[in-house]
Amino acid sequence: MQQKVRFQIEGMTCQACASRIEKVLNKKDFVESAGVNFASEEAQVTFDDSKTSAADIAKIIEKTGYGAKEKTEDALPQPEEAAHVSWRLWLLLAINIPFLIGMAGMMIGRHDWMIPPVWQFVLASVVQLWLAVPFYKSAWASIKGGLANMDVLVTIGTVSIYLYSVYMLFFSPHAAHGMAHVYFEVGVMVIGFVSLGKFLEHRTKKSSLNSLGLLLKLTPTQVNVQRDGEWKQLPIDQVQIGDLIRANHGERIAADGIIESGSGWADESHLTGESNPEEKKAGGKVLAGALMTEGSVVYRATQLGSQTLLGDMMNALSEAQGSKAPIARVADKAAAVFVPAVVGIALLTFIATWLVKGDWTVALMHAVAVLVIACPCALGLATPAAIMVGMGKAVKHGIWFKDAVAMEEAAHVDAVVLDKTGTLTEGRPQVAAVYCVPDSGFDEDALYRIAAAVEQNAAHPLARAIVSAAQARSLDIPAAQNAQTVVGAGITAEVEGVGLVKAGKLDFAELRLPENLSDDVWRIASIVAVSANGKPIGAFALADALKADTAKAIGRLKKHGIDVYIMSGDNQGTVEYVAKQLGIAHAFGNMSPRDKAAEVQKLKAAGKTVAMVGDGINDAPALAAANVSFAMKGGADVAEHTASATLMQHSVNQLADALLVSQATLKNIKQNLFFAFFYNILGIPLAALGFLNPVIAGAAMAASSVSVLGNALRLKRVNIE
Repeated sequence: MQQKVRFQIEGMTCQACASRIEKVLNKKDFVESAGVNFASEEAQVTFDDSKTSAADIAKIIEKTGYGAKEKTEDALPQPEEAAHVSWRLWLLLAINIPFLIGMAGMMIGRHDWMIPPVWQFVLASVVQLWLAVPFYKSAWASIKGGLANMDVLVTIGTVSIYLYSVYMLFFSPHAAHGMAHVYFEVGVMVIGFVSLGKFLEHRTKKSSLNSLGLLLKLTPTQVNVQRDGEWKQLPIDQVQIGDLIRANHGERIAADGIIESGSGWADESHLTGESNPEEKKAGGKVLAGALMTEGSVVYRATQLGSQTLLGDMMNALSEAQGSKAPIARVADKAAAVFVPAVVGIALLTFIATWLVKGDWTVALMHAVAVLVIACPCALGLATPAAIMVGMGKAVKHGIWFKDAVAMEEAAHVDAVVLDKTGTLTEGRPQVAAVYCVPDSGFDEDALYRIAAAVEQNAAHPLARAIVSAAQARSLDIPAAQNAQTVVGAGITAEVEGVGLVKAGKLDFAELRLPENLSDDVWRIASIVAVSANGKPIGAFALADALKADTAKAIGRLKKHGIDVYIMSGDNQGTVEYVAKQLGIAHAFGNMSPRDKAAEVQKLKAAGKTVAMVGDGINDAPALAAANVSFAMKGGADVAEHTASATLMQHSVNQLADALLVSQATLKNIKQNLFFAFFYNILGIPLAALGFLNPVIAGAAMAASSVSVLGNALRLKRVNIE
């Protein structure tokens, strides 16, 4: 049986490390697929659990030289520790200071600012023989694994220049006359700049890219809980399901629960993306992480920790951020050959420069500059950094993407297929007119009673509207047995005292409405027909108002060149009426689930990248057929399971947000990849030709990764209107 497991990886220094772990895992016959995300430092592995276990896979990762800790969905993601400057980095930066002063002096002609060569040797030896040891360990482990990483380049370059300087200081003919040219500052400053760059990169990945830290802060650490008739302040980990908890104005809800007493308003935007507070009163629900903006409530905890909607979202976000987008394969392929190629270029640079210049010192400096200017990290971070920020931005708008593949696919969407009821409309239709078949033996009240008896077994908004209307008339609704849903058509049941009753589409109930019905509502409303024992007895016309933001959402989609289609099971007249109100050119009514899926396939065959939005069982086939699909939270489970992403609000406007966030994310990825490739394509030749000394090259290399991360962070401020 296939099983999916996630691991937090420790010890990766660049994309080559991630590629190495992937390579090792994917060679195993019991691993179906393995992906490692350098930015999130996470591995996702699908394997055959009859042949191995998660613990065995962790051991395989550890044998490659990295730490692996399994991540489970039962526990909430843990807050990342703040990145602090280590004593090793502080000492390294302190040793860099005299060399920086000396280099500044050389730039203005003050060569006496540089410390004596012997002291340079002492300080450089502290760096190369002690502080640089982590680089050596990482480089050696990488070479043993068969895939060299960035630390290999840094190690070769700095050790080469250190050994050269030692030779020139102590063993060259010029040493005795004090004429030796040494370059200890190069190794010291390259190690210093690269270490600083790694720290800044690590801090940015841990604190800025990932939105999980902000979500974790939404749950209070202390809560007011009623125990033994008294209110006590307890740590959140001591709260149990069934406890009564009090949340006052300005406090956050600690668990999903049901309000027992009190009232107020709560901000649930962290889950839904809706900025307006929700009114809360007795009997209503509260969600973990919500902020009480007004009032005070006492609620009974029904779900805690990872079982809450907030916990579910955090686990979903963690998994989605750790997945890999298809576009990342470009960087992965480049990273796989990057380090060996750079070492080859550096060797050719050394030989060519020596032959042309006749000076092996100059040749060595050029070769070292090539080694340290190259940066596979920028390539490795280009895609996952943007994905992490983009996923976080999507969650803030109430959009949960299942993985990076779905987000990338959503960026290419140029056609959107929408259901009508509950998607474009409020999903709360009301009975606007009733028709009773003459001489059927059933009056209007009887029609309501029989229809409600059947429809109370259905979850469709039209069914709920009929049941509510019957209850409002204070009618006794008879019992119904053996209810069966005919997908895309209606529902049947045995109604006590009547017999077999069908409720659904006109042809399902074998009803034809008279041409002379005077009320225009019959031409534009949704129709539910009813038959008893094979004979039509009447019908209901149900009208449903458009959602307030639907017109704006359709306008946003069309503004960005996205074609909009309505596909609904309702009659063609109703669908066309709604389409006309919204300015939608493509409207299809009387569509069965199979029809919707077939139409989506036609659009794909015509070259369209299709997004489907739905919330019912009948939408599942079309959701599966689309390139990318969106389900409404709280709709049918099968729809949510099938969909590529979930919208927390039943709003097309949120769909527009999802597509535009995806487009902005893909654009950012392309910018990052361009910068990473351009940096290396420009930097390596400049270093080879001698236009960059190794110190400047080291600083540039350290800055390149941070620049890519900085560009990814711009996504947080991107306007998606």
